[in-house]
Amino acid sequence: MNIMISEVGPRDGLQSINRSMLTAAKHRWITALAASGLREIEVGSFVHPILLPQMADTGEVVREALKIPGLTVMALVPNLKGAQNAIASGVHKITVPVAASQLHNMANVRMTCEQSIDTIAKICRLRDELKSPVEIEVGIASAFGCTQEGRVSEDWVIEMARRLAEVGVDSVGLSDSVGYANPTQVKRMFTRLIALLGTKAGGAHMHNTRGQGLANVVAAIDAGITTIDASQAGIGGCPYAPGATGNIVTEDLVYLLESMGHDTGIDLDQLVAARTILLECLPGETLYGHVADAGVGKGFRYADPLRIKQPTSATQ
Repeated sequence: MNIMISEVGPRDGLQSINRSMLTAAKHRWITALAASGLREIEVGSFVHPILLPQMADTGEVVREALKIPGLTVMALVPNLKGAQNAIASGVHKITVPVAASQLHNMANVRMTCEQSIDTIAKICRLRDELKSPVEIEVGIASAFGCTQEGRVSEDWVIEMARRLAEVGVDSVGLSDSVGYANPTQVKRMFTRLIALLGTKAGGAHMHNTRGQGLANVVAAIDAGITTIDASQAGIGGCPYAPGATGNIVTEDLVYLLESMGHDTGIDLDQLVAARTILLECLPGETLYGHVADAGVGKGFRYADPLRIKQPTSATQ
């Protein structure tokens, strides 16, 4: 099976680091990530720079990323103004967050869940009025639980997905924003999502906060999901959701999927090499990942053995 890995490090990762990465360094990093075979990268977010100064250069980052052949350039937008800026920038895809937890959603975008759905409807109408080709995807955050509210109703999550599809979004995915999910729950929820939305069922955004991230990925794939979010070196998390640490490490995810026979199209040696840019440009930041430390292991083979040479035992 072909699996799309959507790299979110340049947005989800960098927004959680207190200092800003230089724009030129972002260009280098995104170029290196794309060179490894990643076909979709979330390069930033169109949010007010007072709130997230790390993302103040997103417009410029988008312009450079659009020059990379074959790359789907994504950006996150929290509201209608952000969507206007993103569409004007020429991004291929925008992703809009809405949490199933009222408390998380209010902290993140200062709206109730219902208000967010109304805003997303306006974003879809704006896209249609402008006849823009941009795709709009929504990730339902805190879909598996919330550090502020605890349990989140699965029926409410599915109802939100139904409403979002009705207002015109292209896809709706589920996010385990704080690492509460377990594989049984993940498979059940994505099975319901696919049954409801069919081809509009979006990807899985899992966190490894409690060590369940890769197991939850396997459960999502078993349910039929073919797009998985990940962040190089596992950096990132929502700054407005307490405990939202531990993004899935892209390098470890590629190793897992290729070992299982799923083709990601990614060269692990080149992907691990891209970490050197983070080490150079964000010295002192903690980088995660087992494959970068231990290498791929003797006998590892890509799902498509003719696509890429057998990797070396790459390390940081």
